[in-house]
Amino acid sequence: MAWTQVCHQYDGTFAGFLTCVFESYVNHEEPVEFRGPEDPCCSLYPLRTIATHPERAKRVYRSLGPRLGPEGREWVIRGFLTCLPQRELYLWRFLRMGFCRGPAVIRELTDPRVDKLRKAVLFLNREAHLYTGFTRFSDLHGVLAGEIQPKNRVLPLLRPHFCGRYPQEKLVLHDSTHGEALFHQPGKWAILPVEGFTLGPAGAEELAFRQMWRAFYDTIAIEGRRNEKCRMTQMPKRYWAAMTEFQKDWDTALPQVAGQKPPISSIGD
Repeated sequence: MAWTQVCHQYDGTFAGFLTCVFESYVNHEEPVEFRGPEDPCCSLYPLRTIATHPERAKRVYRSLGPRLGPEGREWVIRGFLTCLPQRELYLWRFLRMGFCRGPAVIRELTDPRVDKLRKAVLFLNREAHLYTGFTRFSDLHGVLAGEIQPKNRVLPLLRPHFCGRYPQEKLVLHDSTHGEALFHQPGKWAILPVEGFTLGPAGAEELAFRQMWRAFYDTIAIEGRRNEKCRMTQMPKRYWAAMTEFQKDWDTALPQVAGQKPPISSIGD
């Protein structure tokens, strides 16, 4: 039986996408476009609005491990968090291919359906790993608060790291790119959408700690071995905006100690 080409519109959630997969197999439909709630509805293909159905999504989710293997299942879950353009379409094509070929599908690296998804997941994993070291938190009235600007939705991957590292702390990590935040307090956590989120002003003690961190960063630097290209390779410049050692409130935070140099990170930036 020929499959009908359609455009699926859904709510943008992972459960919603899995519901689209379920509906596609039941109705023999081949989605050639996926549109979220904020995407324009204009399409050259018949438009089908798919309401999220938790039980149908669970059926598809439970089938991922047996049909694709543990690694293939992980690709699908993490692939949905990537910034890959038309990620749903690549995931759908990977799923169709994987349901036919089984766990060996992840070794089909010459196939663009596999290679594109693999590279997107690698980029997601690398970005999440870098943020475990590049994220900076401030103590704002007893809450550790930080902000990141990732290209991928890395909060679900960062959550085990930071909640495990600070199990007894109240913590907020804001993803300003995707408008969501990780909230944690002892024994509880949640990743929730937020709008108009801004970190509150730092107090005198927090400003003092920031100044000490910049002083430490400056002190351990070896002037004769400065290599800006190497630093940008190990610490890409797009991460600098949210890192304390590169922020510009050195002069306004607290009076400087007489004769103390400004941090190296502020020279020539």
